[in-house]
Amino acid sequence: MEPTAPLVWTQYGLCVLAIGIAGVKLTDYGDAIADKTGMGGSWVGLVLIATVTSLPELAAGITAAAVAVLPDIAAGDVYGSCVYNLALFAVLDLFSRRGPVLARVQRQHVMSAGFGILLISISALALLAAQAGLSTLAGHLSWGTPAIVLVYAVAIRTLHGFHEEKVGAFTEQEPDRYAEHSLRYVAIRYTVAAAVVVAAGIALPYVSEDLALVMGWNQSFTGTLFTALSTSLPELVVTLAALRIGAVDMAAGNVLGSNMFNILVLAVDDLVYTRGSFYADISAGHLVSAFTAVAMTGIVVSAIYLRPRTRVLRIGSWASLALFALFALNTWLAFHLGAIDGH
Repeated sequence: MEPTAPLVWTQYGLCVLAIGIAGVKLTDYGDAIADKTGMGGSWVGLVLIATVTSLPELAAGITAAAVAVLPDIAAGDVYGSCVYNLALFAVLDLFSRRGPVLARVQRQHVMSAGFGILLISISALALLAAQAGLSTLAGHLSWGTPAIVLVYAVAIRTLHGFHEEKVGAFTEQEPDRYAEHSLRYVAIRYTVAAAVVVAAGIALPYVSEDLALVMGWNQSFTGTLFTALSTSLPELVVTLAALRIGAVDMAAGNVLGSNMFNILVLAVDDLVYTRGSFYADISAGHLVSAFTAVAMTGIVVSAIYLRPRTRVLRIGSWASLALFALFALNTWLAFHLGAIDGH
């Protein structure tokens, strides 16, 4: 049966709803597991939280790259999610009653932002190299993949000493919302929620392919905008929840840490894509999102140091408006450049 626009949009809406609801539960249960196992104040806990909120990107990426053979949707999901995550800082400003959020974020997050810029830049260089025929290291594997894995491992190890005390203090202050339940109870529900997120993530690449077909759009655009939007819902949920309890540093750490993990997902996509060179088979238009994510991260770093205190037009700080502007520009360019290259 040929897909129709109402059917495909309904399928997309169901995926978004599933990830939104299950993502909330997944985050809650993941936090409870970290507390009950003693991981809450360690760098292992940080890795667990980053994995939880990025699970939809991981599921959608592996499915798109290895099963559905839709590398553009896999890459668009990763780069688009990075841009969406950084735009969350601007969204937070809209809900913050105590002034611009980035003026209250501790400067230790600059290190996470720096590693994020490095990881995104490595992936962008790998994509540029692929356009020149220098993409593979061994077989179908890009040289960028081991570089990304190595830098990510170094980043986590380096950030351990800087974040452990802060996360530990927050965990000690936060009451265990599941104190009356056992670890087994929480673990089972965590697994169920994870299964729902994975199922929706598996379906998303196929839905995005149909969406591109019925709407006459290119796959790199649907991956960057629509797949990335749905898979970024857990980050949105965690970030807004952190703001609600006044934990702006947890919100910042979630955004910047998730972007680091997203680029690691790109390395996984390259590993499981066996039809050739992953970077050679995706659109060069993804460089727009990569460069936009780097520029947006630079704005975040500048704002953390400059501490903007005033709101422009009573909306947000100059940094938030700049983030919104870059997000809009990226969306416009992703659509038009994707249409030009035909991917």
